[in-house]
Amino acid sequence: MTGRTFVLGDIHGAFRALEQCLNRCDFNPEYDHLVALGDVCDGWPQVRECIEFLLKIPNLTYILGNHDYWALSWFRNQVPPDLWLNQGGQATLNSYADGVPLSHRQFLEQAKLYHLTTDHRLFVHAGIMPDKPLMEQDESIFLWDRSLFNLACRLKMHHEEKSLGSYKEIYIGHSPTIRAGYPVPLQSGNVWMMDTGAAWDGHLTIMDIESKAYFQSDRVADLYPGVKGR
Repeated sequence: MTGRTFVLGDIHGAFRALEQCLNRCDFNPEYDHLVALGDVCDGWPQVRECIEFLLKIPNLTYILGNHDYWALSWFRNQVPPDLWLNQGGQATLNSYADGVPLSHRQFLEQAKLYHLTTDHRLFVHAGIMPDKPLMEQDESIFLWDRSLFNLACRLKMHHEEKSLGSYKEIYIGHSPTIRAGYPVPLQSGNVWMMDTGAAWDGHLTIMDIESKAYFQSDRVADLYPGVKGR
């Protein structure tokens, strides 16, 4: 049996939303491949449960996100930066009140900055400089930069179908589509924007990269009543 490949937006500690997405798309861990675009950490209270669950998926490609980068720094040295705590890190810290398992630290240490398939599909957390070779780009671009998102949104707004770079498709997270007025994955040319605001007032989204069928959790804030996300 040939499995499907799914791409998943930013989880931000929303384990209940993660379960819903995988159930609603009938994800089969024995055959299907999951590419997660990063930021499992920070925001909602179940970071530990999310990572423990992801560790059990055999066909997982995990991309490092900027919040994961912050959390990994704390995993390593146990010194929480104030900026991190104020950007959702307190939830991660609380989730690991009993300590950080070595396997969870290794999970983030082994995460990829990007994933490029043989058919030229690129998966990255924040973005890239599309006309510059990946090997020549700094990791801060992959983790933080929003220029690809902003350019793709401008092209979308002006109804310009333009491919960026030499990639068949580019999948990014990091920048919530709800900021552009879209509660669902946003496509512009060959760019797919998959962060649908799970950390905020949106949903977690998973998509089959071949059929482009997508499945969403309930509004994440409704899954954690009385709890503040990011």
